[in-house]
Amino acid sequence: MYAVGFDEYGDASVLRYGEHPKPSPGPGQVRIEVRAAAVNPYDWKLRSGMMREIAPVTFPFIPGGEAAGVVDEVGEGVTGVEVGDEVFGLGSGTYAQYALLNHVAPKPAGFDWHQAAGTALAAETALRSLRLVELAAGQTLVVDGASGSVGSAAVQLAVADGATVIGTCGSSNEEFVSSLGARPVRYGPGLADRVRAMTAHVDAGFDTVGHGGVAELIELTGTPGKVVTVADFSGEHDVHVTSVPSAFDALAKVAELARGDGYVVRVGRTFPLAEAEAAHRCGEAGISAGKIVLTLE
Repeated sequence: MYAVGFDEYGDASVLRYGEHPKPSPGPGQVRIEVRAAAVNPYDWKLRSGMMREIAPVTFPFIPGGEAAGVVDEVGEGVTGVEVGDEVFGLGSGTYAQYALLNHVAPKPAGFDWHQAAGTALAAETALRSLRLVELAAGQTLVVDGASGSVGSAAVQLAVADGATVIGTCGSSNEEFVSSLGARPVRYGPGLADRVRAMTAHVDAGFDTVGHGGVAELIELTGTPGKVVTVADFSGEHDVHVTSVPSAFDALAKVAELARGDGYVVRVGRTFPLAEAEAAHRCGEAGISAGKIVLTLE
């Protein structure tokens, strides 16, 4: 099969498109014929060597952790999934014609392959984070970075569960954040004052950007125990910090939302698989408003 991999750590130029062995599914896994694969910051952090101390890789290494495609083979112990099913999910080595997924859900009929490929990781991260602050129906949540992939997932999941959401964003994204069901507010210093002008009480805060907003979220909630971050690992604040996936039921949850009232996944840029180097450079430069996706259609 053809895939994109790298044989050494480095900048995006170390990515190489070429032939690799087709993987075989182990117990609990499915193999898919990939239609699209998402590009995430974790991918270029692995490629650069930034993560080598905590997540070393074995060369040659095929990056990618989320994708959408058609089930090609089912591993031992897998139930509810059959060859030929259209799915999206989380796994490994997804920058390839064939990849192994450990957690899958049916591809929503209204999603194209690009949207489906960019759904799983953000949804899992968002649901895991919301559970840590024990957000409940009727409560008010502030999402710092509501227009991003994880932030927009959190907005939609919280709204679906009956919460009121205030989401920070730039002026160009106010309409998008509002369309998700949140009340937009400008991000940046002075956030606490702007939010107080909108509501008398905030129950929880979710930081997805890591640019110093955690302190203001603590000020708004009155306690670090009701604030969670997936972006600030400084340890300066005694808030919930989460990075290890666990909320895999998020896949089925957002698939159901997509079949009902709708669930939005914003795709910013798409690249052919062979142009993964350009996709990484785009992501590292931060010039895509939405998910970056590699396509194999």
